[in-house]
Amino acid sequence: MFLGEYKHTLDDKGRIFIPARFRAREKECFYVTRGLDTCLFVFPLDVWAAQQERINNMDMMKKDARAFNRLFFSGAAEAACDKQGRINLPANLIEYAHLTKEAMIIGVSDRFEIWSVDIWKEYEEEVAGRFEEIAESLVEKKSGEV
Repeated sequence: MFLGEYKHTLDDKGRIFIPARFRAREKECFYVTRGLDTCLFVFPLDVWAAQQERINNMDMMKKDARAFNRLFFSGAAEAACDKQGRINLPANLIEYAHLTKEAMIIGVSDRFEIWSVDIWKEYEEEVAGRFEEIAESLVEKKSGEV
């Protein structure tokens, strides 16, 4: 499970340090792709395979399914950790996520995300004020509750 927030530096070659706790879960490599809300999604191999199956099961006769499939997979790349615990992010993904020198890596249960520090701050401020409202809208009421 991926948890927590970490601020790390992106070097001139597009490499970013992955927290040791995140690397301990996955020994070989990760898959990184365009995420939602202008971040990057980073998946361990088993979760990537489940996502791939889920997306492949979409109805490709639907225009939005084809568009999502194309953007999700065309932006994807394997990302193996080097001896220093860094992964190399492709230029197209760095550009997509508006990454500069510093980036936020946040754990999101079965994946982690890489965000521009500024975009993450804006996003966090926007949703933090609605946290309870969001929770109430997503949690189903138990039988018999009004």
